[in-house]
Amino acid sequence: MKKLTNILKYVLLLAISAALMVYALRGQDLSRIGHYIRTANYFWLGLTMILSMMGYFSRAFRWRMQLMAAGREASFWQVYHAMMVGYLANIVLPRMGEVIRCSVLWRSNKIPVDVSLGTVVTERVIDVLVLAGLLGTILALDFNRFWGLVIDKLLGGNYDAMARNRTPLLIAAAIALVLGLTVLYALFRNLERLRQNALFVKVVKFVKGLLAGIFSVLKMEQKGLFLLHTVFTWSVYFLMNYLAFRCFPETSGLDWRAGLAVLTFGTFGMAAPVSGGIGTFHILVQSVLVAYGISLEAGIAFALVVHGAQTLLIALMGAVSFVATVAKKAPMVELTAEVPQA
Repeated sequence: MKKLTNILKYVLLLAISAALMVYALRGQDLSRIGHYIRTANYFWLGLTMILSMMGYFSRAFRWRMQLMAAGREASFWQVYHAMMVGYLANIVLPRMGEVIRCSVLWRSNKIPVDVSLGTVVTERVIDVLVLAGLLGTILALDFNRFWGLVIDKLLGGNYDAMARNRTPLLIAAAIALVLGLTVLYALFRNLERLRQNALFVKVVKFVKGLLAGIFSVLKMEQKGLFLLHTVFTWSVYFLMNYLAFRCFPETSGLDWRAGLAVLTFGTFGMAAPVSGGIGTFHILVQSVLVAYGISLEAGIAFALVVHGAQTLLIALMGAVSFVATVAKKAPMVELTAEVPQA
């Protein structure tokens, strides 16, 4: 039954991605899109893939710094392979890759999942802060061009309706507050009894390990180097998009502001809870390029080529890391099952 449920979940995720792709391609000239893809200058795309590899190495080095600050030792390649296996899993299972890469580290280095997962949470918080800064920069540079895109694509076009009628939001907030306070009161009243419960003790232990991983960055001795890797990684992401413009005649004249916009909204697309950002990435990147005067066909062709190249690279690098991990006798068969207890 559990295996059938997992299969149905995968099929549903792929169906959602397929539906989004159909939506992105609706009403467009497919032959023209094919022409753009066939005639693209793949030399520039090759450069973006090399840059992407450098970005992955930098991310792995940064993650290793976090683990070391949390008092957990692992070699660079062990950390790198675990990270790439997680990215490989994200192609099919959105966000499950974060748990899977921590599971790989537990199997190869006995690093507790709660601690490594805490460092991943910190990593994601930092990424969200950077992304928020990029979005603010984009809106400041060209508010009129992109505010409509933010409302339509990221907020579902419901901003005006929500602004006019806030009653449902206030009611929902009040209900959430009452429920939260009720749960806290119940926990406080039954705290002594809960402390005798084995499951509660395990949860508390897991949360403590999670917090240790989250705040590991504060204990880091080389904070400057950590910041440098963060800046380098996001600079690589920007250059990847900027150089990819050279693949197509229609996008070759776009400037750095367009590259920053594609990076920002493309990242939102990749963060969406769908398999590998399929569909959401394409819709958002196409919308950004249309806002800069690029045709729908050229916009979707750009998104297809860039996303396809990055997905292929992750699949290849992730597969190599998977084989390397298996070769070192780190059992991988049940990675998608239950997370090992810390």
